[in-house]
Amino acid sequence: MCLILLAWKAHPDYPLIVAANRDEFFTRPSAAAAFWPDAPQVLAGRDLEAGGTWLGVSREQRFAALTNYRDGSGQCPGTRSRGALVADFLAGRKTPKVYLEEVAALASQYSGFNLFVGDADHLGYCSNRDAGRVRWLVPGIYGLSNHLLDTPWPKLASARAAFAVALQTLPQAAPFFALLADREVVPDSHLPETGVSLAWERILSAVFVSSEQYGTRASTLLTRRRDGLITLEEHSYGAGATPIGEVCASFQSSLMCTGV
Repeated sequence: MCLILLAWKAHPDYPLIVAANRDEFFTRPSAAAAFWPDAPQVLAGRDLEAGGTWLGVSREQRFAALTNYRDGSGQCPGTRSRGALVADFLAGRKTPKVYLEEVAALASQYSGFNLFVGDADHLGYCSNRDAGRVRWLVPGIYGLSNHLLDTPWPKLASARAAFAVALQTLPQAAPFFALLADREVVPDSHLPETGVSLAWERILSAVFVSSEQYGTRASTLLTRRRDGLITLEEHSYGAGATPIGEVCASFQSSLMCTGV
């Protein structure tokens, strides 16, 4: 996952709204969002190589999402799968506080990551490139790409502004998918320096990434209403930004929402 826009208790009718793009190599096998046979309470896509996921939700209003931290160093051999950080929380029973404390203690065993985990009442953020510090989010709008939370990369700044406008159109989904489809490349003078080549900085500067081997594989809109109705809509793409499928699932949470 390379872009997450999130509104936490910032909308009168929707305590949680998430719009996200997952960027990955097209050769890495993955499954579209679905309820998992081995964890029926979990609704998420699945990485078929390592078994984890990048974003998901559960019937108990557990939510988790992940982005990698880009520093150009690549993944170190022997490190744990970062996708398991999301999967283990969604399928487990630990509170966000307990879970993030455990993650922070083991943070050095993973390549760079940013992680959101939460339930109906609390939402936390942790990165092992931020000394494993756990941050509990107050109501507001947040943006995350492949650096730390709310790092003002150009694509994140523009997408976050569009996200704030789209919130006013709920329950319409189209404005969110429109902002996630933005392919504008940032001028060289505004590109961040993250340890990859200039050519890759250009490609990765777009909200919707498109290249021959690597790009946006899924755009997702996740909403949770105050009455506990959860909806996840996912649009999947192949090489060349070719649409290859859509998923839309709604269910009533087994927990009552406490409100905003």
